[in-house]
Amino acid sequence: MNLDVHTLFQVTVYVEAILGLLLLFAWAQNMAVRAVAWWGFAHLIRASSIVLFGLYGSAPDVLTIDVANALLFTAFAVTWTGARVFDGRPVEPVYLVTGAVLWLLVCRLPVLTNAVDARALIASAIITAYTWLTAWEFWRGRKEQLVSRWPAIFMLFAHGALFLLRTPLVALLPFAMTKEKMFSSVWMTVLSFEALLFTISIAFILLAMAKERTELRHRTAAMIDSLTGIANRRAFLQEAADLARRHDSDPRPVAVMLIDLDHFKSINDRFGHAVGDRVLEVFTAAANESMRASDLFGRIGGEEFAAILSDTGADEAFEVAQRIRETFAQAAHEVDGRPVAATVSIGMVHCDGPVLDIAELLSQADQALYFAKENGRNRVEVATLDMVLRDIGNTAPAHSDPAAVARSAA
Repeated sequence: MNLDVHTLFQVTVYVEAILGLLLLFAWAQNMAVRAVAWWGFAHLIRASSIVLFGLYGSAPDVLTIDVANALLFTAFAVTWTGARVFDGRPVEPVYLVTGAVLWLLVCRLPVLTNAVDARALIASAIITAYTWLTAWEFWRGRKEQLVSRWPAIFMLFAHGALFLLRTPLVALLPFAMTKEKMFSSVWMTVLSFEALLFTISIAFILLAMAKERTELRHRTAAMIDSLTGIANRRAFLQEAADLARRHDSDPRPVAVMLIDLDHFKSINDRFGHAVGDRVLEVFTAAANESMRASDLFGRIGGEEFAAILSDTGADEAFEVAQRIRETFAQAAHEVDGRPVAATVSIGMVHCDGPVLDIAELLSQADQALYFAKENGRNRVEVATLDMVLRDIGNTAPAHSDPAAVARSAA
């Protein structure tokens, strides 16, 4: 099989059609990623346009040039729309057909009827515009950590730039030459081969992006509390373990807090679970407002939350805890028009030693939280040696060594 334009046209049609069907099949497996369906239809539309291009010389020019280009522009517009849908932006129906309509109007202008170079420039500009718009859409969504975005952006930008070079190349191929001469041109072979490679590569990259996002969201869902949007118990403990490992090589003062909403069951009983959920959301917002973005914060179960403030002194940590308590009490005095008057109790422990034992610190913070509840709620209690001694005295065997207890508390 010779690598000529005829062969490349046939191969490209088959490839475009197969890729389009494969993308639609992939979308059918996971319809949540609607962009994949847009990209699949884009390949099918492009395949139909290439079929019409291949009929040049044996069918009217209005079909093989005008309509074929209009379909090609629409295919690129559909790809761009898929990029918008992928990042949650609205579909723009007008812009979907703008390129095709512009082209068909231009083809009807008498001044451009025989202006081959001008028409080629317009066609290249339309394709470049849609291709670069697609790259721009992916660039706008770069905050989402998808590795596949970057090769997609690069390839789309490069492909659009290459289309701008087609105008001077087309100038070397006046339509006055015969069909056989035009199709045997080395430039047409190179351009057609590049288009084939691009369509294969971009289809796989776009599919990889969709797959990567699905996997990322599954991982995120397993680590994020669905109601409050913060770390769940599993994620919190995992990140706390990572923090402890970093602490071993670079010790910094750390404060650990356990926070519990006061009388939360009563809130649910009096106002309903919907209001209870809103109270949890209000608390999360108040806590996030009171802490640094670098602080570790998570919901570890029901109405119980935990926080780890790294590189924080004891007095500063206590001020943060008080700020959380006061901010929440003010924000939750009335929730959705209901006089909820919710409050929180906070147990806190501070550590400035070389070893960060998260389990032990959480246990001590839990004991401080117990004292906060005992002493009237809506308060902050800091773990002390007396609390730890009392806790161990209630649970440990009679022969426990008080000196060892003191060392563990210190």
